[in-house]
Amino acid sequence: MPRTIVLAYSGGLDTSIIVPWLRENYDARVICVAADIGQGAGELRGVREKALASGAEECYIEDLREEFVRDFIFPTLRAGAVYNRKYLLGTAMARPLIAKRQVEIARRVNADALAHGCTGKGNDQVRFEMTFATLAPDLPVIAPWREWSIRSREDAIDYANSRGIPIAATKEKIYSRDANLWHLSHEGGNLEDPNSAPKPDMFMLTIEPSDAPDAPEDVVIGFERGTPVSVNGKTLGPVELVAALNTIGGRHGVGRIDLVEDRMVGMKSRGVYETPGGTLLYTAHSELEQLVLDRRTLSAKDLIAPRYADLVYEGRWWTTEREAYDAFVNATQERLSGTVTLRLYKGSVAVVGRQSEHALYDERFVTFGEDDVYQQSDAAGFIRLFALPARVRAIKDQELVAAHSAGNGRPSLPEPASSVLAGV
Repeated sequence: MPRTIVLAYSGGLDTSIIVPWLRENYDARVICVAADIGQGAGELRGVREKALASGAEECYIEDLREEFVRDFIFPTLRAGAVYNRKYLLGTAMARPLIAKRQVEIARRVNADALAHGCTGKGNDQVRFEMTFATLAPDLPVIAPWREWSIRSREDAIDYANSRGIPIAATKEKIYSRDANLWHLSHEGGNLEDPNSAPKPDMFMLTIEPSDAPDAPEDVVIGFERGTPVSVNGKTLGPVELVAALNTIGGRHGVGRIDLVEDRMVGMKSRGVYETPGGTLLYTAHSELEQLVLDRRTLSAKDLIAPRYADLVYEGRWWTTEREAYDAFVNATQERLSGTVTLRLYKGSVAVVGRQSEHALYDERFVTFGEDDVYQQSDAAGFIRLFALPARVRAIKDQELVAAHSAGNGRPSLPEPASSVLAGV
């Protein structure tokens, strides 16, 4: 039996009841680790006192905001990683960081077990335990949701009430939320029916688009080597930059997605996400790449992006695979410096300007006016070579037809696509 257990603690419903449950079932001292990843001061207010009142021996509150943005959000942004076509990976990116700090504190207090409050149906259990397996393979992991008799959030609420543990969740309003500097996710409640529209009062970071200002707003985002560094000409640190864009995007109703996603355990689930600043950054970063990177590099990067997204979603952050992807991405970002101007209006984002000293766009080559840098007659030779495979095939087909005609036989040629489609 473990003597000291270090628990990843948020003060929410699940981890609130885990502290007394661990004390009751393992007779061990419990050390809590709460991570500040930008979920807001209100989320962490009173967390240490609550943990101690629930039976924890100590609760460490760790400010991880800078590291979260610098070392997790920005690399994922630079990779262009998007999961299931929409999800900007807010929850997934945070878990390896929280788990890493949990392991560091476990070493500091000589713990002999780790614990988390993830359910047995979700992705977070994998993300936490992938980090544990890499950074603390010697420490056993306790996952109460896979052990106890509690089977629903309603059961968890009853458990908390029976022990006098204060919680925010109720049986009437039972959304499961995850907040950090990058996003806010909503699951549960009426969202469990994928045909049920989100309730307007559920949203917390973004205004209803129809209620957004009637006048559009332009925002200019500056990048250096693929990393965002400024908003409207003002240089900002990573945390301040994301926070500023959250405010700007949020007041225009930008960054809402409603997604039926594929969990790692094999089921589909429905979540609604608010990522206002992240939506602006992804839009601007992609547009700057379109201006600066050549076609082949863009194509190669687009192949890696979904693989990177899968890696992050699955919690495989501490792997050689990610390090290799980052090495490639970093090479593509060396010249990705410049600005992109976005226009926000009623929930929409439009690109209205982009500039970079490394832009491959050159007006001298693309102008429809008179120019002296491009010889249009050169295009004839290019087209002849570009079409060479098609010309060779056509010539061979003509020769085959002629040979069979001379011998009064019929050539065995594939039907043209138009003939095949006509017969469908």
